[in-house]
Amino acid sequence: MNIHEYQAKEILEQYGVAVPRGKVAFTAEEAEQIARELGGDIFVVKAQIHAGGRGKGGGVKLAKSPEEVREIAAKMIGMNLVTHQTGPEGKEVRKVLVAEGINIERELYLGIVLDRSVSKLVIMASTEGGVEIEKVAAETPEKIFKEYVEPEIGLQPFQARRLAFKLGLTGNQIKHATKFILGLYKAFVSTDASLAEINPLVVTDTGEVLALDAKIGFDDNALYRHQDIAEMRDLHEEDPLEVRASEHNLNYIKLDGNVGCMVNGAGLAMATMDIIKLHGGMPANFLDVGGGANVDTVRNGFEILLSDPNVKAVLVNIFGGIVRCDRVAKGIIEAAKSIDITVPMVIRLEGTNAEEAAELLQNSGMNFEVAKSLEEAAQKVVSLIQ
Repeated sequence: MNIHEYQAKEILEQYGVAVPRGKVAFTAEEAEQIARELGGDIFVVKAQIHAGGRGKGGGVKLAKSPEEVREIAAKMIGMNLVTHQTGPEGKEVRKVLVAEGINIERELYLGIVLDRSVSKLVIMASTEGGVEIEKVAAETPEKIFKEYVEPEIGLQPFQARRLAFKLGLTGNQIKHATKFILGLYKAFVSTDASLAEINPLVVTDTGEVLALDAKIGFDDNALYRHQDIAEMRDLHEEDPLEVRASEHNLNYIKLDGNVGCMVNGAGLAMATMDIIKLHGGMPANFLDVGGGANVDTVRNGFEILLSDPNVKAVLVNIFGGIVRCDRVAKGIIEAAKSIDITVPMVIRLEGTNAEEAAELLQNSGMNFEVAKSLEEAAQKVVSLIQ
């Protein structure tokens, strides 16, 4: 689950991570009032959407007075902001962050993520702040410094100081940066985060180290332990079909292809998508219906798949282990009777009672294509679309 910048900064403050003063505003009048409370002569108005590249899209503006803050916020709230991460459809801006202006001396990068190749968290820092870390890694990898965290002992102060030195910080800057890095790590672990990114991390003219921007993503499977964070979820920022799937406890991610996929098990789902592409098709989604595929699960899955106008055919690939294939087949038949399926459907069931399941599907009187192998299923569904 992702959250907005202002929410990420609220969490970071709880762990002693320094951020510029600011508040979120839902109206232009609120934005002006926040600017008056902050005081000063420079303010930043930032659109709050779940996407990067806001500055280039016109979603970050400087203002020199509370009145100008109101004018900018009035134009920004309600606008459709298009960035390289939103796609051409853009996202509607429903709120803005009004923050104090900062005298920036340097812009740096700091991030934390799990390196699955070594099963450890890695702290990444770079002198190239304000630039996408993927671009830095591709063009100037020597400018990315890393510290791996031993799970048994956690991040140590000397590791944070070592990163500060590598970033070229001096004097009090090192002390502030060390506190910042240790606080960010504590926030990451304590909230079961999956990603934390501070870009840019700025050094001010007075030597302070602040999170000018902040992005945090969380492990959905751990949200039951963090009800306060779960309540930060903004459904307006998520794909409507993904929101609908989560309401039915389905693991669904919308993609750009035209073959709707319904599979049980994440590994099998990824293999199914791979073999569809291998035979010249493009998967329209990732959909894992879990181990207990019943009539309601299948019906909800079909309704979500068919709500995507890009879907031109559906491939159902179920392995009957926890649940028998004949029960799945009965569920598919019953679900198909209750909804209007207007696209070709290929079904491959393998595992316990697979032969009985194939017989049920073939004798159902419904327009199902039954496949005996995953490769045959992929070939059939792609040929039906072509």
